[in-house]
Amino acid sequence: MPISTGTRLGSYEVLAQIGAGGMGEVYRARDTRLERIVAIKVLPTHLADKPELRERFEREARTIASLNHPHTCALHDIGQQDGTDFLVMEYLEGETLAERLKKGPLPLDQVLQFAIEISDALDKAHRKGITHRDLKPGNIMLTKSGTKLLDFGLAKLKQEVAPANVQLSQLPTANDPLTAQGTIVGTLQYMAPEQLEGKEVDARTDIFAFGMVVYEMATGKKAFEGKSQASVIGAILKDDPPPISSLQPMTPPSLDHIVKTCLAKEPEERWEAASDLCRELKWIAAGDSQSALPSIATAKAVRTLGRQGLFIGAGALLFGALISGIAIWHLQPTPLAPVAVSRSVFSLPAGDRFGVLQLPVVALSPDGRYLVHVARRGNNQQLYLRAMDSFEARALPGTEGALAPFFSPDSQWIGFFAESKLKKIPISGGAAVTLGTLSTGSPTLSATWGTNDNIIFQELTTGGFWQISAAGGSPKRLNTLGKGEASHRWPVFLPGGKAVLFAGSTSASWTTPQIELYRLDTGERRNLISGGTDPYYSPTGHLLYVQGGTLMGVPFDLQRMEVRGTPVPVVEGVMQSTYSGSAQYSISENGSLAYVPGGIQGSQSTLTWVDRKGVEQVLPTPPHSYRVPRLSPDGTRVAVALDELGGHAWIYDLARETLTRLTFEAGGINSLAWTRDGKRLTFNSGAPPNLFWQPADGSGKAERLTTSENQQNPISWSPDGQVLAYMELDPTTNWDIWLLRLGDRKPQVFLRTSSFESVPQFSPDGRWLAYVSDESGRFEIYVQPYPGPGGKWQISTEGGTEPIWNPNNRELFYRNGPTMMSVDILTQPSFSVGKPRMLFEGPYLSITSTLASYDVSPDGQRFLMLKATEQQQSITQINVVQNWFEELKQKVPTGKK
Repeated sequence: MPISTGTRLGSYEVLAQIGAGGMGEVYRARDTRLERIVAIKVLPTHLADKPELRERFEREARTIASLNHPHTCALHDIGQQDGTDFLVMEYLEGETLAERLKKGPLPLDQVLQFAIEISDALDKAHRKGITHRDLKPGNIMLTKSGTKLLDFGLAKLKQEVAPANVQLSQLPTANDPLTAQGTIVGTLQYMAPEQLEGKEVDARTDIFAFGMVVYEMATGKKAFEGKSQASVIGAILKDDPPPISSLQPMTPPSLDHIVKTCLAKEPEERWEAASDLCRELKWIAAGDSQSALPSIATAKAVRTLGRQGLFIGAGALLFGALISGIAIWHLQPTPLAPVAVSRSVFSLPAGDRFGVLQLPVVALSPDGRYLVHVARRGNNQQLYLRAMDSFEARALPGTEGALAPFFSPDSQWIGFFAESKLKKIPISGGAAVTLGTLSTGSPTLSATWGTNDNIIFQELTTGGFWQISAAGGSPKRLNTLGKGEASHRWPVFLPGGKAVLFAGSTSASWTTPQIELYRLDTGERRNLISGGTDPYYSPTGHLLYVQGGTLMGVPFDLQRMEVRGTPVPVVEGVMQSTYSGSAQYSISENGSLAYVPGGIQGSQSTLTWVDRKGVEQVLPTPPHSYRVPRLSPDGTRVAVALDELGGHAWIYDLARETLTRLTFEAGGINSLAWTRDGKRLTFNSGAPPNLFWQPADGSGKAERLTTSENQQNPISWSPDGQVLAYMELDPTTNWDIWLLRLGDRKPQVFLRTSSFESVPQFSPDGRWLAYVSDESGRFEIYVQPYPGPGGKWQISTEGGTEPIWNPNNRELFYRNGPTMMSVDILTQPSFSVGKPRMLFEGPYLSITSTLASYDVSPDGQRFLMLKATEQQQSITQINVVQNWFEELKQKVPTGKK
């Protein structure tokens, strides 16, 4: 029976039933945690005990979660309560295409726009091995931002599609089809012949249904009709529908050809891929096939002539058009040739790799003459500068460890972050200049250099913006986060320097981003676009941003600082991080575009054992965006955070080789800690992230441990399991070390100074705390006695982060860039420290600035590391499009001459 209004499903309050979609009822609900409206799709309890229906429901969850595209409905969460399974999806306002078609056919421009968007969404799904199998007008929503493809409940997943929220062992194999031979699944009037015959289906099955949808949009009539199911089936199997042009005379013949090819009876005779369809449709929409379009004047003349005068009338019209054309050609001045758009590819030298892809790695100078990128060569990461007319990039000495480069407005300087400092270096050569030390020692995600010679930047851990003079000085806070906000990122000055565009989010995992505007003179904030990151203002009068790996464009009124019109995809396949949301693209003021191709991606990695000599053993886990792997005390399980589906905690059983999701309500997790008995997992969640814990066997829900206005990260438990050491971000003192005692649940400060102190690690005997501090001007590892008092010892000597104790209590590990270091430690009869030594080095991921992205086995002999997949390591290309503004203006007209 339907769920009543006011019912709570996890943190979601049901408001009203709004319909049924696929295999479940759909409700409008309120997310009480993030204060937003969502759509919840529920599998009714009386159907949940049917294995085939539950399988279809779970399949829909896996499918939607693996897609991230501006024209596909986004999945926020999945949960189960009292035997009720439910999906939490993006709430869409608008009407279905089926509802719109009740009013008649669509105008040609809308037919083309919607067809392009749908085919692009299908192409992205097909590239992931997903066949929709139920494409129809009722599964297409028309919204202000364009079409949204819904309801993948009948989708067929191939073996290679990675799950996002169920045990990996439950995925079907290539020999275990989801639909038995001879079974019909889908909606009758939009089925392909192979579906009706119960044969295997693939992407070309969707292309057949796509042809029927386009036919119906253009004509207002279904492609195949009949008085009974049998007659409809017969029509699909043997008949061809009348050409669209016979019902709509102004239809371009090329569109008729596209649809006719879609509706071929044999799959081999249809379009091979949705990308081919999308390209052909864009060709028609761009007007390149204008010669194939009948003119309005010709059509009117033909209608006024009888059959006997048809050829005479048409000939006269053609003659008149020719004479008119000659006259106009003589009277008009010779038009200027359009500026040529040119494309080129810059590849990194063999052996080079991009820097951390969660931060910007490419930047074009405003004048378009230079391109700078961050690359790692061997164990050294630095900036490389390339003149656009040169074949090679040159390394910039003094930029070792550089991150997030950006240019000055005059294109003469490059700003960057390194060694907890903001720096700049001249492109003409010379030493790097330090502008200021960053308050938290955390990397900048991005920065913008204004014409007023001020730089605005955002640090990864503080969330808000800071401002510093380009001549140097002390950074000053520009703004603070509002209640419920997680972060502000990617500031970019608007012309005139009175306002900045930026992206904000209420989720630490960046599942709810939006483009906003901040006025520096008044402090006013204004929401502009939902669902976007990395904004940029183009001199052509466009606001650009990235959504789901696609660069979007929309007209923008600079004077009123308002969006005007509907966003349109302008460049597909721009690399975008699922962790930070950062997109790898840059645009010059003279119209050049540079971007790293790849689309939406996490830091795809595998869990890998590495011994003390650097010998690897890859675990049989599928590639995912893993973060902060944590071994259980007995070494049998691994807790890990996954960026997919909102940054939840998962448990990998080493013996069974299964990966199972643990947290459902709590998302945005970026730190994990096992209790000493291995029965609970501690993590941070919420906005701002506070401390929670939850039974590790999945038998209970998350329980809040702290309530604070500041971000908190749990790090380690004392050996007796009574004290949790964690780090907390105080806006006035930066990261500090705190303790939470279970007895009274009252937090207390352990170490608070003006420096950055983080990642406190209890020693196995509970008498010492190791931590990271930047009090010397760079990150180093220190140890203090617990609970104190006493002095402190510096463990590392040339920089260090990510400390973890050897369980034997006589050794401390830490990382220095790509190098794993070890230090012998004696605590009896007095504390003494040995000389740091290198164990091994390699390209193992370090996702955060100081949190350990690895763990140590109980015997202290192996390290569980994150290793980037070969696909991630093979990304070495930068695409450059010069005079790209010409394409932008064609795709997204602003109405200005």
